[in-house]
Amino acid sequence: MSPSVETHLWSSESAVLATGGHCPPGSPEDWRADGVTIDSRDVQIGDLFIAIKGPSFDGHDFAADALAAGAVCAVVDHKPETLPAGAPLLEVVDTMMALEDLGRAARSRTDARIIAVTGSVGKTGTKEALRFVLEDQAPCVASRGSFNNHWGVPLSLSRMPADTAYGVFEIGMNHPGEITPLVDMVRPHVAVITNVESVHSAYFDSIEAIADAKAEIFSGLSEDGIAVLNRDNALFARLNAAAQAAGVKTVIGFGEHAEAQARAFDIRTDAEGSDVEAVICGKDIRYRLAQPGRHWVLNSLAVLAAVDAAGGDVPAAAAELAGLGGLKGRGRRHTVNVSGGSFTVIDESYNASPASMRATLQVLGQSQPTGQGRRIAVLGDMLELGEQSAEHHAALADILIAEKIDLVFAAGPFMEALWKALPKPLHGGYAATSQEVMALVVDAVRPGDVLVVKGSAGSRIGPIVEALIACKDRG
Repeated sequence: MSPSVETHLWSSESAVLATGGHCPPGSPEDWRADGVTIDSRDVQIGDLFIAIKGPSFDGHDFAADALAAGAVCAVVDHKPETLPAGAPLLEVVDTMMALEDLGRAARSRTDARIIAVTGSVGKTGTKEALRFVLEDQAPCVASRGSFNNHWGVPLSLSRMPADTAYGVFEIGMNHPGEITPLVDMVRPHVAVITNVESVHSAYFDSIEAIADAKAEIFSGLSEDGIAVLNRDNALFARLNAAAQAAGVKTVIGFGEHAEAQARAFDIRTDAEGSDVEAVICGKDIRYRLAQPGRHWVLNSLAVLAAVDAAGGDVPAAAAELAGLGGLKGRGRRHTVNVSGGSFTVIDESYNASPASMRATLQVLGQSQPTGQGRRIAVLGDMLELGEQSAEHHAALADILIAEKIDLVFAAGPFMEALWKALPKPLHGGYAATSQEVMALVVDAVRPGDVLVVKGSAGSRIGPIVEALIACKDRG
C-alpha cells in the first residue's frame, strides 16, 4: 500500500519501509496503527509502541504491558523474554533511530505547511494557539504538551497523517547544538522564535549565546522559508543577522516596534484578556484575546504572523483567539467555591524563568480580588540560572511590590533569596520544599483571594494547585 493513500497512520508495510526493520518469524506481518507512543502507560488501542531505551528505563521491559493495553505492534531491537512466541513485533537495529526514521518518513510523505516554534518562553503557548486557530481551517497536527526534545520531536512527527494541511512543532533546547538535529527532521516552512531571555543560563556564557543557539532553527528552514521574530526583543538584530546568514529571504518582525510587520498599535488590557488593534503583514485586524497579560498579546502577534506566512486565513485565526482559554500549568484559571464565597487560582506551575515570572506577576497585579480578598503569589524555584540564581530570585521583590501583591509564599532553596529581600508585610510563608509550604498556603487562603502558583517544573510546585482546588470541599 502506498503511504500517500494509506488510510491508517502506519501500516506494517510503511513502517518496515521507513525503519528498515522486519517482522520476525511468527509475528503478524499485516497490521495497521492509528497512533504512536513510547510510554506503555499512555497506550491507546491501535497504537504502535516503540521500546525506547532511556537513562533510567528500558521500554523493552514494558512491551508486554503495551501490547496488553491494545498496542498493535511493538518496535524492538530484540524480543523481550516477557513476550510469548508470535507477539506482534517490528525488529530494528536501534529503536531510537527507528523513531527518528518514522518521524522523517511522516514529514516526507506530507504536503503540509510546517511551522516550527522555539524561544526562551512562550513557545508551548504559541504552539497551542497556532493549533487552536489552524485546526478549524484545515487538518492540523501539533506537538502534544511540551514534546520538544530529542524524543518528543520525532514522536510528534511520527503522529502526523499524510493528509495533514498544517503541522506545528515545538523545538526546545537547554544546550548549544540541540536544535540543529531536530529542525533537520522538522524541515519547517515557517520558523518562529518567540523571544530570547536568560533561561538555561547555567549552560551558556551569555544571552547572546542563547540567541545563537535559538538561531539554529534557521538551518532547517525550507528554501523559501520564513522567519518570524520578536521585533521588540533586544536580540532581534542578532537573530535577524543569523537568519540572513542562513539564507532566509523573508523575516517578519512582530511586536509593538514601529518597524514590525505584525504590529499591535492599540492594546487595551483587563483582568480577563486584551482587546488588540494590529496590522498583520498589511492587514488591519481587531481581535479579542482571552488570555490576560501583554506577553500574550506578543504571542498572539507571532501566531497571526505565522498563520500569514503559512498561507492561512489571518482574520479567521484572529477571531478564534477569543475562544482560546488558559492551558494547564500555563495560565488556566480555577474558581474554587468554599464556605463564604470563592477564590481564584491561576495555574502557572509548569515552568518559570525571570521573564515569565515578571509577566505572570503583572497578570496577578491586574487581577481584582473580591471582598476582603488578597493578591497572593505562591512561588517555587526558578532553575538552571547558574551563578546568578540568587540575584534573579531576589530581583522579583521589586515587581511584587510594584504590582501590589499582598502576600508571598515561597518554596525552595533559591527562593530563600527572594524571601530575604521581601518586606516583612509581604511574608506569607517560606519552606525549603513545595510540600512543606503547601499546608501554609491552604491554611491561609480565604474567599475573595486571587492566587498565582508558579515555579520551574523541577520545583514540584504543581501539587499546590491541586491542593487548592481540593479546598472546594472545605466547609
